[in-house]
Amino acid sequence: MGQHVDIQRLSDQLASICQRALDLESEFAEELAAVHPEFREGARNLVHYIALRRFDISELQENLLTLGLSSLGRTERNVMGVLGAVRAALQKLGNGNGGSETNLPVAPLELHSPRAHAHKRAILGEHPDNREVNIMVTLPSEAGQNPSLVAEMIAAGMNVARINCAHDDPGIWAAMVNNVRTASADAGKDCRIIMDLAGPKLRTGELRPGPRVLHLRPKRDPLGRVIAPRRIRFIPDDALRRGRKAAVIPVSRECVELAEPGDEIRLKDTRGKKRRLTVVDKDDKGLVLETYQGAYIATGSKLRLHRLDAGEKLTYRVGELPSIEQPILLRQGDTLILHRANVPGEPAKEDAEGNVLAAAHVACQQPEVFAFVMPGDPISLNDGKITGVVQSANDDELEVEIKKAKPTGSRLRGHRGINFPGSDIRLPGITASDRENLRFVAENADAVSLSFVREPADIRLLQEALQEYPDKNLGVVIKIETKRGFKSLPQLILTAMRSYPAAVMIARGDLAVECGWERLAELQEEILWFCEAAQIPVMWATQVLEQEAKKGRPSRAEISDAAMSQRADCVMLNKGPHILAAIRMLDNILCRMQKHQFKKTARMHKLDVSTDTD
Repeated sequence: MGQHVDIQRLSDQLASICQRALDLESEFAEELAAVHPEFREGARNLVHYIALRRFDISELQENLLTLGLSSLGRTERNVMGVLGAVRAALQKLGNGNGGSETNLPVAPLELHSPRAHAHKRAILGEHPDNREVNIMVTLPSEAGQNPSLVAEMIAAGMNVARINCAHDDPGIWAAMVNNVRTASADAGKDCRIIMDLAGPKLRTGELRPGPRVLHLRPKRDPLGRVIAPRRIRFIPDDALRRGRKAAVIPVSRECVELAEPGDEIRLKDTRGKKRRLTVVDKDDKGLVLETYQGAYIATGSKLRLHRLDAGEKLTYRVGELPSIEQPILLRQGDTLILHRANVPGEPAKEDAEGNVLAAAHVACQQPEVFAFVMPGDPISLNDGKITGVVQSANDDELEVEIKKAKPTGSRLRGHRGINFPGSDIRLPGITASDRENLRFVAENADAVSLSFVREPADIRLLQEALQEYPDKNLGVVIKIETKRGFKSLPQLILTAMRSYPAAVMIARGDLAVECGWERLAELQEEILWFCEAAQIPVMWATQVLEQEAKKGRPSRAEISDAAMSQRADCVMLNKGPHILAAIRMLDNILCRMQKHQFKKTARMHKLDVSTDTD
């Protein structure tokens, strides 16, 4: 086949794609007419991109590469412009015989689109001078009680604060909002607030609380010998308790003020065993004590302070300790009952020989789902860590057989996610509690996130509800986290674009559970493509630097994932004891990566390694 024929064929293929894109505009005329004027150009380009991706252009790409032309791999931003430019180049290569002349626009593909940047700024605010990607952080409950924590988060790099309406209450939310607004103003930095409506999220209910007791264990060697004391901190029972450190005991403020290093705390633990704790340090937070003996200390336990210098003994009581949650331990083959009744869940009850007398049970926070679940349907619990199959179903409960768990058993706690990947769940996109919370969101937030979007009707419900607040220009974020939502992605984006501003979140946790872990990489890639084509901001969420935030030790895979998140407009971190370190680390990674990449385009700056000849 000669070169002229090849060029002619390639040009005809491109012409066919262009014509299909124009035809598709007519098919989507109603949807395009409904989008907000600010999004009109992006919506048309999205339709053109849908037309492009309905063709298998892999062979076309290879042939274009052979001719030294664009392979159409970065067509998302301006589909018709790139296609027109490539056709014009083909015509030049073919000496004017590469097909009939076309009126298609020949436009350069800008690395930074002013329009796309304006859409991002409208919902996410300005990004820092040294970083193009915004950092969003889920606020812990403590952010409502501790203004300095919020100020530290903003100083570390947070410029979008996320408040999850599935947790806490309006009183805590109001305190969070006030602390963010105040800290943002004091720092002179823009920090937007986005609030999540819980949506029809399926979660386990409460578990029956365990005892309020603290187990102190000194460090032992492999032979069981004590080699180091256990350190405990006493804090005033009226002081703010930051974090959830296990060995923190609230006591009377007087006890903390009177005790000095060298003094002793003596007590009988819950087993009646006598124990001694020695005060080794005192600071502005309270007392630090050590013990070489194991002990069980409960709420209300009697303590006796022996003041050595003063020669007196004072009696106090342990303040309120957090209850020990007793998770449900599930093994392969076990039975779990999900029930409609809102009663605390419990582990299975067994007799002395280990025979199960009553199966483990827990409530489902959206029992309406029972109407859509059938025997044989798969079920996933706790982000896919536990899976099973529904054995029987009725209006009041589901009987589940556990099929996958850790060999030693997996723990199921309260408020953990429930997914039915194979079930056609049809619940309204906005629940009654969502509508109640929306009033607070409209008054206090900059944008609202809609969880578990499955179809365009879910988004329209939210848009109609927002019409009750015409003076509030509230942004809308749609979270793609269901199989049905992903399959309806173009329609969901076009529906979201009826609002301005708007954005899309890749909620990777439930998306992976519903669609399969092995598909997550390609799913998030496709969502990035479509959002880029629509020129709508996209957020990269779930488990970003999770181990760093929770344990202070990131995994290597997390670092790579955080680096790849540079392709989004905003990256979300979840709360954790080490969240400040996680924010700083993500800020550092994003600043470094933007030298190498802008969204999905490589930046070819000089590499130092290329000059190293030693």
